Amino acid sequence: MTDKTTATITSSLTDEERKAIAQMPYEEARDQLIQAVQALEAGGLNLDQSMRQWELGEALAKRAQSLLNEVKAKLDAAQAEQATSADTAGTQSNLD
Repeated sequence: MTDKTTATITSSLTDEERKAIAQMPYEEARDQLIQAVQALEAGGLNLDQSMRQWELGEALAKRAQSLLNEVKAKLDAAQAEQATSADTAGTQSNLD
C-alpha cells in the first residue's frame, strides 16, 4: 500500500486583496475582472502569473455576482410590495 500525499492548494491572493475585493463596488469589480480576463487572453504570462490572474478573476466575479444578487433581491421585494399595494390602490382600505 502506498501513501497518498494530498497537496495543499494555496491562494496567491493575500488577505488584504480579498478584503479589498469584498469592499469593492460593482463597477470597480467588473472593470478589474475585465482587466484580468484581458491579461489572460493576451497570453505571455507564465503559469504562476496565469493562476494569479485566474484567482483574481474568480474573486472579482464572485463579488460582482453577489452585488447583482443583492440588487435583484431588492427589486424582487419592491415588485412584490408594489403588487400587494396595487391590489388596494384606490380603495377605501387604502385610506385607512
